[in-house]
Amino acid sequence: MKDSYESPFSTRYASKEMQYLFSADKKFTTWRRLWVALARAEMENGLPITSEQVAELEAHVNDINYEVAEERERQVRHDVMSHVYAYGQQCPKAKGIIHLGATSCYVGDNTDIIIMRDALKVVRRKLINVIALLAKFANEYKDMPALAYTHLQPAQLTTVGKRATLWINEFMMDLEEIEYRIKNLKLLGSKGTTGTQASFMELFEGDTKKIKAVEMSIAREMGFDSVVPVSGQTYSRKVDAQVLYALGGLAQSASKFSYDMRLLQNFKEMEEPFEKNQIGSSAMPYKRNPMRSERITALARFVMSDTINGAFTSATQWFERTLDDSANKRLSVAEGFLAVDSILNILLNVCDGLVVYPKVVAQRVQKELPFMATENIMMEAVKKGGDRQELHEKLRQHSIAAARVVKEEGGENDLIQRICADPSSGLTREEIDGILDPKSFTGRSVEQVEEYLNEVVRPVLQANQDILGENAELTV
Repeated sequence: MKDSYESPFSTRYASKEMQYLFSADKKFTTWRRLWVALARAEMENGLPITSEQVAELEAHVNDINYEVAEERERQVRHDVMSHVYAYGQQCPKAKGIIHLGATSCYVGDNTDIIIMRDALKVVRRKLINVIALLAKFANEYKDMPALAYTHLQPAQLTTVGKRATLWINEFMMDLEEIEYRIKNLKLLGSKGTTGTQASFMELFEGDTKKIKAVEMSIAREMGFDSVVPVSGQTYSRKVDAQVLYALGGLAQSASKFSYDMRLLQNFKEMEEPFEKNQIGSSAMPYKRNPMRSERITALARFVMSDTINGAFTSATQWFERTLDDSANKRLSVAEGFLAVDSILNILLNVCDGLVVYPKVVAQRVQKELPFMATENIMMEAVKKGGDRQELHEKLRQHSIAAARVVKEEGGENDLIQRICADPSSGLTREEIDGILDPKSFTGRSVEQVEEYLNEVVRPVLQANQDILGENAELTV
C-alpha cells in the first residue's frame, strides 16, 4: 500500500523470521495453543472437559477466522473475548469451556513471554554468527601492526586483530546476557484476575495441588520449566525492562563497532563491503560511504533510547495492574526486537566482507612510529654510553621540531633523519631501523588474540556449530 504508513522494519530492515514472531498469526495461534493447554490441563485434573473437546480445539489452532473476530471486536470492544467467540464458532463442542477460569492476561501475557523467548533465540543465533565472523577476522589479522588510539590520538601500536577482539568481547558480554534472559524467562501461568487464582480455587473446590498442577502442565506444554512464583494480573513489567536492557546492551556494542568502522574507513585502513554497482553519493561519483555502518549507528540509537520505555512502564504500574502498559509495550518490545534483528543482519553482512588495506595501515604506522620509538632509541643509546638526561632533552627537541614540520608545514615526519644526523645518539641508521620494527611495539597483542579466541570464543563456537554459517542479504 502506497497511501498509508508502512514500518521500515517491514519494508527495509528486519528479517521475515523476526517479523513473523510479532505477527498476528504468531500471536493468535499462540493464544489458541494456550487455550488448548489450559483445557487439557483442566481435563487432566478432573474438570468436566472431554478429550473430544480438546481435540476439536487442537484442530483449529492455525485456521483462525479473523473476519469473525474482527467483526465481533467492533461490537464488544474486547480483543480476547472476540477471539474466544471466533474460536467457539469453529469449535461448537468446546465453545463452553474455552478460557475457563482465565483472565485476558492468561493469553496476552503468556503469549508475550513466549514470543520474547523465541525472539531472543533468534537474536542469540545471529549474534553467535557475528562473533564467529569477527573471530575469523581477528585470527587472520592478529599480527598486523596498527595504530592504537587514546582520545582519538595515536598512542601506541596494537594489531588489527587485537582491536577486533575488543569488538568480540563486548558481543560476548551481550551473548551472556541474552542467554541469561532466555534461561530465566518464566511463564505467567494461570494466576487469575488479580494474581490470587481465586477463580481456579472455585473451579477446583480449593484443591491447591490441582491448581498448581494445571499451571505446571501449561508451562511444560509451552516449553517452560516454571511459572512466576507470584504476580498481580500480569507478570512484572520489569521482565520487559530487563529484556529491553539486554537488547540495548547489544545495541551499545554494535554502535561502538560501527563508529570504529566509520573512523577506520575515513582513515582508509578498513572498509565495509562495497558492492560492484553500489552508488556512494548522488553528487560525488568517487565516494564510498560507510552506509551499512551508519545504519547500524542509527538503529542502535533507536534501541538504546527504547530501553527507557521498559523502565518507565515497569516503574508506573499501579498495584495489581493498570492498562497504560499495553499500548507502549506493543511498540517498544516489538520494535526493539525488530531493530536489533536489523542491526544483526547488517553486522552479518559487514563482518562477512570486511576489507583491510595493509599498505595504508603500515603507512599510517610509519608516520607515527618515530615518536613512539623515542624511548626505545634513548634506552639503546644509553646502553652505548650516552647520558640519559642529555639524550632525553635532545630527543624532546628533535620531536618538537619534527612535529612542527608535520603540522605547520605539511611535511613528512623527519624525526629519524634528525636523530641520525645528531652524533650524540651514538647510533647508526641501521641500528635505529632495527629498533623501528613495528612488531616490536605491539606488546602481547598476538598472544592476547590467540589466548582470547582459544580460551573464550572457540568453546562457545564449538558448542554451537550447528547454527554457524549464517549470512544476511540486505534489502536496501
